[in-house]
Amino acid sequence: MEPNLLSINDPRNEQQAKREAESQKAVPGGAHSGNPTVPSLTIAPKSGRKRKILCMIPAGEVYDHNCVRWYKHDNIQRNINNYHNIGDAFVYDSSLKLLDYEQLDVMEIRTCEQKDIDRYNAEYDYVFLRGSNYINSSMNWSMAEEVISKLKIPVIAFGVGAQAPSKGPLELSAESIRVLHAISDKSESLGVRGAYTAQVLWDIGIRNARIIGCPTLFRNNDPDLRIDLPPLEKIKKVAFTLRREVSSTYAQDVARYLQVHRDVIFDLDKKFDLTIEAQGEVEEKKILWGTPEQKQEAIDLLMKHKWFTGQDDRMLELYQTKLFYSDVVSDYAKLMRSMDLVLGFRLHGNLIALANGVPSIYFTYDSRTAEFAETFQIPSFDVFGDKEFVLEEYWQQSRFEHFNRACHQRYREMRQFLDENNVANKMVGHVGKRRSLAAA
Repeated sequence: MEPNLLSINDPRNEQQAKREAESQKAVPGGAHSGNPTVPSLTIAPKSGRKRKILCMIPAGEVYDHNCVRWYKHDNIQRNINNYHNIGDAFVYDSSLKLLDYEQLDVMEIRTCEQKDIDRYNAEYDYVFLRGSNYINSSMNWSMAEEVISKLKIPVIAFGVGAQAPSKGPLELSAESIRVLHAISDKSESLGVRGAYTAQVLWDIGIRNARIIGCPTLFRNNDPDLRIDLPPLEKIKKVAFTLRREVSSTYAQDVARYLQVHRDVIFDLDKKFDLTIEAQGEVEEKKILWGTPEQKQEAIDLLMKHKWFTGQDDRMLELYQTKLFYSDVVSDYAKLMRSMDLVLGFRLHGNLIALANGVPSIYFTYDSRTAEFAETFQIPSFDVFGDKEFVLEEYWQQSRFEHFNRACHQRYREMRQFLDENNVANKMVGHVGKRRSLAAA
């Protein structure tokens, strides 16, 4: 089944695909948390008018100018039966926190008419494509090709990525290739997730990709962001980022994938004050926010699929006491700031921890997670390798110094990417402090 253009594009199993096709909204909320004020790069909007921008494929509703929560987030029952990945909202929220604009609107590519395109060209400075996994074998671009071809304003790809299948090469449709070329032609450079995505674009003739990673890491706009490890014995509060549902198309061994989840969760639970962070799975939402009947339905299904092995399974107890989920991005940022360590399978869940100076370790299981770990040199554990996960082996400052260096470099490259595309932004111009010649 082809993914809906306006929903997430991660692969799911058959049951999951049906859920995604039905809806996009749902669940609980939280308070807005602010970000530090930083110097801003001033780029005047065209014709001296106020700066107006468009987003192509948003992920949630915007409030307080640059904060994101899921659609109808306070209506728990509206979509409790449907999956959406709140990690997509992390990217959207983080992108807005780096951009300098006065008005944001959505470019409706599914219903766009010529009068809309004329208005976009007359009133807006550019449209940006929110970073996500768009470069895959089954992407449905709807009317994007037709709309982009008529735009006279820049189209900015802001951290897009390619997803390789677990077996065989990535094969893109002719439509995807045409859309990606159209975006390339309407921007100075394409901001991509990492080297693998840049190579995929190179292979189809696109030469202006710039590796920038993801806006989520830089959401607090700190050019000197770094991770300094405390002694491991001082680590008390740990969050595990859960991604229970996965397709065999992308995880080469689903049984191994799930067993690693359980083994690591149980080991962490013995040593730390553990929180299990979910990002959209339906059963987890029902256990947290559902009616008594919905909670029991979720438990029964997880029993059937052996995620819970019985009524006395420690995992069931942890779900009832240690599970976290929200539909408001700032709730996750607040949670991560309260942790000493975050690790697990969620790409953006881990990244939002790092953005707040909290050590994180990636569990890589597909090209997407591996590419992020490579781009930012994040310490990572190969789920399908021949070793068991041992936290002590990753608790080395030298490993995180690789991240610190890559983070410093990617911050500059992201700012350069925005600057070269004439995208007004809030990123700091001069990164770090130079040693004086006298001090050398």
